[in-house]
Amino acid sequence: MSNFTHLHVHSENSLLDGLAKIKKLIARAKDHGQNALAITDHGALYGAIEFYKEAINKEIKPIIGCELYIAAESRLDKKRQDAFHLLLLALNNEGYENLMQIVTIGQTEGFYYKPRIDKEVLEKYHSGLAVTTACPAGRVQRLLLHDSYEAAKKELIELEQIFGSDKTFIELQRHPYEKFAAAKGIPESVRNELLNHGQECKVGEDGLVKLSRDLGLPLIATNDTHYVDRDDAPAQDAIVCIQTGKQIADIVRMRYIDAPDFYLKSTEEMEKDFADLPEAIGNTQLIVDQVDIKITLGHWFFPKFALPEGITPGQALRDLAYDGAHHFFGQKLDAITTKRLDYELEVIDRKGYSPYFLLFHKIVSHTNEVGIYTNTRGSAAGSLVSYCCGITTVDPLRFNLPFERFLNPFRPSPPDIDLDISDDRRDELIAWLKETYGDDRVAQICTFGTMKARAAVRDVGRVLGMPYSAVDRIAKIVPEGSQGFPMTIKKALETTPELRQVKESEPEVKKLLDLAQKVESNKRHISVHAAGVVVAPDTLTKFTPLQLEPGGGDNIITQYEMHACEDVGLIKLDILGIRNLSILANAITIIKKLRGVDIKIKGVPLDDQKTYAMLAAGHTFGVFQFASSGMTKYLVELKPERIDDLMAMVALYRPGPIAFIPEYIARKHNPKLVKYFDPRMEKFLASSYGILTYQDDVLYTAIDLAGYNWEEVDKLRKAIGKKIPEEMEKQHTKFVDGCVTNGLTREKAEDLWKQIETFAAYGFNKAHAASYGIVAYWTAFVKANYPVEYMTSLLTAEASNTDKLIEAIAECQNLGIKILPPDINESETGFTIIDIDNKSALKKGRAKDEGKAIRFGLSAIKNVGGAAIGAILAAREDGPFGSLTDFLSRSDLQKVNKKVIESLIGVGALDRFGHRAALLVGYAEIRNRSVHAAREKSSGQGGLFEGLTSGEAPPQALTDKLPDVTQMPLTELLKTEKALLGIYLTDHPVRNVIKVVAHRVTHKVSQLDPAFHVGQMVTLAGVLASVRAISTKKNNSRMCFASLEDDTAAIDLVVFPKLYADTTDLWLVDKALLVSGRIDNREEKLSLLVEKAEAIDTNAPAPEGDLFEIDIPRGTPKETLQQVNQTLKQHPGPDRIVIVVPNGGEPKRINLPFTVKYSQVLANKINRMLK
Repeated sequence: MSNFTHLHVHSENSLLDGLAKIKKLIARAKDHGQNALAITDHGALYGAIEFYKEAINKEIKPIIGCELYIAAESRLDKKRQDAFHLLLLALNNEGYENLMQIVTIGQTEGFYYKPRIDKEVLEKYHSGLAVTTACPAGRVQRLLLHDSYEAAKKELIELEQIFGSDKTFIELQRHPYEKFAAAKGIPESVRNELLNHGQECKVGEDGLVKLSRDLGLPLIATNDTHYVDRDDAPAQDAIVCIQTGKQIADIVRMRYIDAPDFYLKSTEEMEKDFADLPEAIGNTQLIVDQVDIKITLGHWFFPKFALPEGITPGQALRDLAYDGAHHFFGQKLDAITTKRLDYELEVIDRKGYSPYFLLFHKIVSHTNEVGIYTNTRGSAAGSLVSYCCGITTVDPLRFNLPFERFLNPFRPSPPDIDLDISDDRRDELIAWLKETYGDDRVAQICTFGTMKARAAVRDVGRVLGMPYSAVDRIAKIVPEGSQGFPMTIKKALETTPELRQVKESEPEVKKLLDLAQKVESNKRHISVHAAGVVVAPDTLTKFTPLQLEPGGGDNIITQYEMHACEDVGLIKLDILGIRNLSILANAITIIKKLRGVDIKIKGVPLDDQKTYAMLAAGHTFGVFQFASSGMTKYLVELKPERIDDLMAMVALYRPGPIAFIPEYIARKHNPKLVKYFDPRMEKFLASSYGILTYQDDVLYTAIDLAGYNWEEVDKLRKAIGKKIPEEMEKQHTKFVDGCVTNGLTREKAEDLWKQIETFAAYGFNKAHAASYGIVAYWTAFVKANYPVEYMTSLLTAEASNTDKLIEAIAECQNLGIKILPPDINESETGFTIIDIDNKSALKKGRAKDEGKAIRFGLSAIKNVGGAAIGAILAAREDGPFGSLTDFLSRSDLQKVNKKVIESLIGVGALDRFGHRAALLVGYAEIRNRSVHAAREKSSGQGGLFEGLTSGEAPPQALTDKLPDVTQMPLTELLKTEKALLGIYLTDHPVRNVIKVVAHRVTHKVSQLDPAFHVGQMVTLAGVLASVRAISTKKNNSRMCFASLEDDTAAIDLVVFPKLYADTTDLWLVDKALLVSGRIDNREEKLSLLVEKAEAIDTNAPAPEGDLFEIDIPRGTPKETLQQVNQTLKQHPGPDRIVIVVPNGGEPKRINLPFTVKYSQVLANKINRMLK
C-alpha cells in the first residue's frame, strides 16, 4: 500500500461549508493508517491550533494549510468574480508564519466578498510554503476551461517561479459524477448539471496532466474533503443550505447530496480512484517529507515594558504590593497581612506571573488617571497582591476570600484577571493599549457562534421545509442546557421521554433529529469576543492570523479564539464593557458638576442605611445585578442590612442555589434558625447563616472536613463542574472516606456529599460574588442618595433602547421624578436636570422633594442629528430664543432644515412658542422670511434683522404671527411623539385602557422574569403594536404573531391557528386586548403563547385612583397581616391595593375588596409594620 496523505481537507472551520470536526477527522485518518493529515479551510486558519494539538496527541503529522482566494490581478481591485482558489501548505515554522501573514492580508486588505490575495503577496511571503493548483475553482483550471492551454501554462509557470519547482504541485480530484448522474430519482436538471460538471472536470484533468508532463511538475491526488464519512453527505448538504438560505428540496443551488463523495477516503479508496495515475498518490509524500513544523505551546510571551535597571518583575511587584498594603492597612502591617502577601508574591513570582500583574497594574493605573471606572470579576479578588496593587476592589482579608481559588502552587493553568470597565470607554482603553504597546501588537479576540441543540433543530427544520409550528413544537421539547452544561440532542433523547416518543412515532421528526444531531455544535459564524483582548511582545501575525471584524467594521480581530491564543502564548486580557459602570461614572460626574460633591466611589461607606432601605423597598431598577423582578421580590423579603447580604444574593440568585434563598431569608430574620451541619463549618459559613452559598464553601468543606489540600480540592471542583461520572465516583469515595477519617459518621458524610454535589456545579466563587456585590452596592448608593442624577445618567445611557427607556421613565415616576419633554431653550444633547418649583413636582415618590426634573435631550428626537443640535446650541449661546421667529432667524437653516423643525415641533420642543398644530402650519412662512433675510444679508442688501441681536430686535420683528387653528387631537399628538421619540411622553394611551381591567391583570410586561415566569399562566392587558398573520405550511391554516404593549414594555404574542380562527377580528393594530397564556422563552426572549383573548371596552369608565402593590415578606405573622389590613381600612380613598404573598416560585396576588388613599406616609407606615 502506498503512503498517501489527504492534503485538501475542510473542517467545520470553513464555517457552514465544512462539517468535519477536527477530532473526528484525525481519528478517521488514524483508522485509515495514514500518518499525516492537512487542514485547508477556506480563507482562514481558525482551527489550526486545535488541529495541531490533536494531531500531535494522536501521533499524526500535522500539515497546516489554507485554501485561499487569489485575484487574477491585484487584491486591491474590487471585482466580485475575481476570487480563484489556491492551496498553500506550510512546510516549516517560517512557512507557518508566512501563511499567517498571507491569510491576514487577504482578510484585511483584499477582502471583497472573499478574502483575496495576489501574486505580489505570494512573492513577498512564499518562503517555507508549498502551493497546489487547488480544486476545479482554481485559476489554472479555470483558464484551461475558459481561456487556453497557454494561458494556464503561463499561470502555472508564474507560480513555479515564485515557489520553486520542488514546492509547486498540480492537484487532481476525481469524483464519479457520471455514476451519480445515473442514479434513480435524480431530477433531469440536476442530472444534466452533474454530467456537465463531470465533463468539465475531465477536460480540466486532461489539461492538468499535460501541464505536469510538459513542465515536469508533480501531480498529487486529493479528495476535497468536507466531511468525515460518506453518510455525512446529507448533513453537509444541510449546512450549506443553512449558509445560503436555501431548502434541501430546491433544485437550483449548491448540492452536496447528489455527489456524496467528498469524505475522508481510505488510502485504498484513493488508490482505486487513481489506479491509472499511481504517482499522484505517492507524490503526496513529497510534501509530507518536507513538513517540519514545531509550534511553541504553553509558554507565555509578555509585552515589553521598562523597569528600573537591576529590578526584576518580581521585585517590582513586591514593591508595589507593599506600598499598596501600607496605603490600605497603615504603616505597621500585622502578621496575617504580611504572611499572606509574602506567600502570594512567592507563588506568583515562582510561576513566572509577575509581569502579568504588573501589566494589569499599569492598565488600572491608567484608567484611574483618566477617570475610567473599573472592577474585577471572577476569582482574582481573592488575591491580596491584586488588591494592594489597586487591580481589584475587594479586601480579601475582610471577606475571607482564598487566594488559592485564583492561583495556587499546584495549578497548571495561568491566572485570569477579568476586568470590567465602563462600556462607553472600552474602545478608548483598547486604543490606549495600541498606542502604548503598538498598533500591530494589540487586537480583540474572535469567538465562534455554534449551533446549539435547539438552534440546530430549528435550522435543519427550516432547510427541510417543515412547517414552523411543527419545528417549534420539537425544539421546545428539547430542554435548555444550563451554564457550563450545554444540552445536546443525544442527552435530550436520553432524558426526555416525550422527545423519544415523537422521534419513534413520527418519521419526519426522526429525520429532523438525526440530521440536527449531525450538525449540532458546529461552528456557524465568527464574531468578536465580548471581552477578550491580546497584547503581544512582537507583531501579532507571528502568533495568530488576523482579520477585520465581521459586519464591515475596521477593528482587527484574531482568527484564533481565546484558548488557541493562550496556547500560542499570547497574553489575554479580559476587558468587558459594563453599562452600569458607565451609568455610575456619568452620574458621579453630574453630581460633581451640579452639587460640587466629589464622590470617591471606592471609598463610600458600606453601611449606608438609605441604600439598604431603598433596596428593601424594591426600588432596584437600574441597580447592577438586582434589577430583575425575581431578585427584587427576594430583596424586599430579605431587607438587606449589610454588604454580605448583597454578595450572598448575587451568588444565590442562579439555577440551583436559588432554592436556598427562602431559607437564607428566614435565618437572617430569625437567628434561632441558624445551624451548621458540622461545628467546623461555622468559621466559613457564619456570614451566610450556616447555608452553603459560595463555591468556596464547598472547597473549605472538603479541606476542613475531608482533609483535601488545594491541589486535590481544585480537582474536586473541576470534577463536579464537568460532571464526569468516573471522576465523580473517585471524588465521592475520597470525600466520604476523608470525612469519616476526620470524625463524621459515614451516613453524615454521604449526606454532606449529596448537598455539595448538587450545589457546587452552579455555585459562584465568593470573590466573584463579592466583586459584583460591591458594584451593586455602589450603584444602589448613588441611586439612593442622588436619585435624580443617577436616573439622568441612566436615561442617557439607555436613550437608544426604547424598551429600557420606557422602563426608566416609569421608574422616574415611581421615584417622584418628573420627566419633561424636549425644550428648545433648556435641552442639551443628552438628558439634563432642570430646577422646578414645588407646584410642578410630582406628588408621590422618594425624590418628589428634590426640586428637580429631568429634561429630554435633543439627541433623542428622530431626524435631529448632531449637525442640527450643534447649530441650535451654538445659536443659543447668544441667549434663549424668544419666539419661533427668533429661533429660525438665529439658526443655520441648512442644518436646521424643515424635517428638523417639524420634528422639534412634533415632540413639543417648541411648545413655549405656541401649540403644535399652529406651529406646524405657521413655521413655513416664518422660515421663508428668515431664509430670505439671510440671503439679503449675505448679498449685502441688508435684511429684516440686520445689526440687531435678539435682545435688541423690536418686539414686533421677533413676534410670531401664528395662524388660528384648532389644537392637535391628543391621539395624533401621542402618535407623533411615539414616532419621533420611540415612546409616549405627554400621556400613555394604554394607561387608561389598562385601568379598566386592572383587577384581572396579573402582571405588567416589565415584571416578567425568565427565572420565575417561563411556563407560568399570566394575564396581560395592552394595545397591539404590530400584527403579522401567516399561513402554516402544513395545512395552510392561518395564525399570527403580534406585539402587545402596556405602559411599561412590550412582549411578543404567538396566536396558534385554532384561537386565531375564533378571534380573527381581534388581531388588529391599536386594538386593546386582555390576553392570557403561558410564558415562553425562545432564543433568550420572552413571549406569550396566547390561550385566551378578549377585547377591552375602551369606552368603559376607568376607575379612579392608582394601583399599588404591597409585598408581604415570607413568614409574616398572621397578626401583622391583620394589623396591615386594619391600617389600610382607616385610609379610605380611590386607590386599589394588591397584596403580593410568597407562594413557592410565583407569588400569589390578592386584590383587596376595598380602596384606600395610598400616600408615601401610609406606605412608610406599612413598611415599618412588615419589617
